Amino acid sequence: MKRFVVIGLGNFGASVALRLHEMGHEVAALDVDLDKVERVAPLVRNAVAGDGTDFEVLERLGADEADAAIVSTGEDVTASVLAALALRDCGVPEIHVKVISDLHIRILEKLEVAQTIFPEREAAQLLAKRVESRAILNVVELGEGFSAQEMAVPQQWVGRSLRELELPRRYGIAVIAVHDFLTDEIVPIPDPDAPLKDSDTLLVAGADDKLAQVTDKS
Repeated sequence: MKRFVVIGLGNFGASVALRLHEMGHEVAALDVDLDKVERVAPLVRNAVAGDGTDFEVLERLGADEADAAIVSTGEDVTASVLAALALRDCGVPEIHVKVISDLHIRILEKLEVAQTIFPEREAAQLLAKRVESRAILNVVELGEGFSAQEMAVPQQWVGRSLRELELPRRYGIAVIAVHDFLTDEIVPIPDPDAPLKDSDTLLVAGADDKLAQVTDKS
């Protein structure tokens, strides 16, 4: 179990707080809006109304003992920057800030206080990848130019084994797992000699341009 502080309980912040709590972590949540606090309070360990830019408020919340913090103050760029600085002063080792613009990102990078999250841009990029190829079911960005993708098994691969397909040699990609969506069985480190079924999906990882070559075949 880890300890998290979430500042700002709009849609994004509240969703993060609730999900972390569901995962078994200890969550302390804070917002200046009492109504938002009251909506979240029954579902996390501790939720209070207060100013997330105030060092003393954060100390009372237990931020000095947190493993990480998430800042989501909506359109208020100043509040997010000041909250990140206050969290740093509390000694929080890992600070994530939801940003709304490139300028917002640049300010936080200059202050060296946070990792930035731009959910709208990230969601748009992932959606673009998914609609570009109907074969892609899910995408997780691993870094610049690299990702893991869940893809349907191309019809011409059905009945053939991973060893026979030689995907690492031919395409420079690796199959991390096989998921049979009929039985919902997931096999990590799949048997290289097992024939693929048309009910299988593959979790593959590699460079985006290499993955595109494979998904184009679907």
